[in-house]
Amino acid sequence: MKLPQPPPSALLRRPDTYIYECKHLTPCTTTASSVPHQDLIFLLCPSAAHMAACVDKWHPTHAGRLSSAIYRFLPDCTATDRQAATASGSGGGGCCASRDEVWDELRAEAQADADAEPLLRKFYGDLVLSRPSLEAALAAHLAAKLCVPGALPQDALRDLLAAALAAHPEVGRAARADLRAARDRDPACDKMVHCFLYYKGFLALQAHRAAHALWSEGRTAAALLLQSRASEAFGVDIHPAARIGCGILFDHATGVVIGETAIVGNDVSIFHGVTLGGTGKDSGDRHPKVEDGVLIGAGASVLGNVHIGAGAKIGAGAVVLRDVPAGTTAVGNPAKAIGKKTAPQRRPEEQPGVTMEQVWSDYVI
Repeated sequence: MKLPQPPPSALLRRPDTYIYECKHLTPCTTTASSVPHQDLIFLLCPSAAHMAACVDKWHPTHAGRLSSAIYRFLPDCTATDRQAATASGSGGGGCCASRDEVWDELRAEAQADADAEPLLRKFYGDLVLSRPSLEAALAAHLAAKLCVPGALPQDALRDLLAAALAAHPEVGRAARADLRAARDRDPACDKMVHCFLYYKGFLALQAHRAAHALWSEGRTAAALLLQSRASEAFGVDIHPAARIGCGILFDHATGVVIGETAIVGNDVSIFHGVTLGGTGKDSGDRHPKVEDGVLIGAGASVLGNVHIGAGAKIGAGAVVLRDVPAGTTAVGNPAKAIGKKTAPQRRPEEQPGVTMEQVWSDYVI
């Protein structure tokens, strides 16, 4: 497959939207290892104008094989994509027309656990094995967690969640990236099905994604309902308007608070007790902006409309009141950057948010 060369400006421009929000991705049988990275990016964005508006997380000097830890470049394999491909008669030409790798692997893990532990057979069957897709399973699982007997029926809540996920297929794509992120970054997570069923950080994040979808439709009351119930059930409070990228890991998650105008990029890892909050009573844009590949340690607070550069580390317990340059580590109260102001450029898979490396030289954050 010969691909036209994109203009240099397209490869250097930062995206206006996150990759998982891209509506123009097309299934393809070409593997990441068989084409240069810039061709892969162009393959996902079929027009140069669209690529310039949506993409570039890669610098032109980064050539070679893409790491399996980078999820935002993967072809979309949601249930919606597969159904659309089948309906259009495309057959097996695209990778997404025939299989959903994340869902297939998660189901296989669930079946193995159910076979090994008979007590879990009904539990796994009801929540995973009897469901036709990850989206259907996620809607059922969240509804069971967030319903209020006698006031908020489980079936009605499941229908609300299922409709939101169907209307916003980017939520399913992000959920798959989040599952892979948990499995690959958290040494305590052996299987994606364990993350799906038991990890409240993952569940709280998916509840937020559904709430954000409703918020974007103007259904603020329903979005705030999901936010409130998720806060009560999981101990994680994320405003429905907050914008969060894909490949996110909330490790332990208890006490995470993210404000209304906060933006979190892709491949970010956040530990428990982290606050991305505002200061004072000012309205408008008042919350942090966190770029790709950032690692935020336990108990850290990032307050105000400050910018955390790509690949930065925020130390545990730090109170960040000023911008943190890309690739630096900020520690203390108030937080100060330590080390070089301009860190060597890293590949996306080498960013702290992916490696989970909580050290700077001999300093452990």
